[in-house]
Amino acid sequence: QLQLVESGGGLVQPGGSLRLSCAASGFTVDRYAIGWFRQAPGKEREGVSCISSSGGSTNYADSVKGRFTISRDNAKNTVYLQMNNLKPEDTAIYYCATKISGLFGRCVLWNDEYDYWGQGTQVTVSS
Repeated sequence: QLQLVESGGGLVQPGGSLRLSCAASGFTVDRYAIGWFRQAPGKEREGVSCISSSGGSTNYADSVKGRFTISRDNAKNTVYLQMNNLKPEDTAIYYCATKISGLFGRCVLWNDEYDYWGQGTQVTVSS
């Protein structure tokens, strides 16, 4: 069974850091592209970052470039999102997702490209 489980969310002050984890099962993270998305109350889901199946290509939303870094540990079959210098506008539920059809190894930030989603982890940035 293909499954994604997010963890690592929580409450952090502006300027702080968090590391989110996306643990995959039922497939290996070098098989399909993995993306991180977020959704704040009243807003549409938006792409944050992604990594290609090869690991050779990554992509970031303009709003997080220079602050967030996506990486993976093949041995643990886990993808990470390191979030530094967090801002209140980063507050959202963060989801990881994978796409297994079409160009399934390509890193894109369009949420309708993705087929399987985790349940999400809450990130709150507040003083």
